[in-house]
Amino acid sequence: MNFERVVFGFFIILTLSLNAAFVAHGLEAAAHHNVWILTLAIIANLVAIGLKLGDRSETGALLLASGLVAGALLITARIIWIVTVPSGWGVPEAGAMADIISIARGALVANIIATAILVGDTLLSRR
Repeated sequence: MNFERVVFGFFIILTLSLNAAFVAHGLEAAAHHNVWILTLAIIANLVAIGLKLGDRSETGALLLASGLVAGALLITARIIWIVTVPSGWGVPEAGAMADIISIARGALVANIIATAILVGDTLLSRR
C-alpha cells in the first residue's frame, strides 16, 4: 500500500465530504450552513492542491485543475461571506447565502469530478 496515495485520497475525499456537508441543507435554513465547515473545506482543498503539485501525469493535471476550480470557488464563497458579514462569523442575509451556497455547489461539482478521476485512475492502475 502506498502511504502517499492514502494521504492524497484522504484529502480528496475529505474536501468532497466537507463541501457536501456545507451545502447539505436548503437555502431556507441559512443558520444550518456553518462558516467553520466552509473554512475547513477551504483548508482541506488547499492541502489537496499542495499534494497534487508534484504529479506530472495527465491525470495529475486534471486533478490539479479540478482542485484549483474548487479552491477558487470555495475561497470566493468565503470572501462573499466576509463582505456581507464584516465580522465574518454571523449568518449572511438570504440573498447572500443563496450566492454562497450556489458557488459552494459549483465547488462540489469540481470535487466530485476530482474524486471520480481519482477512483478511475485507481481502477485503471490495478489492471
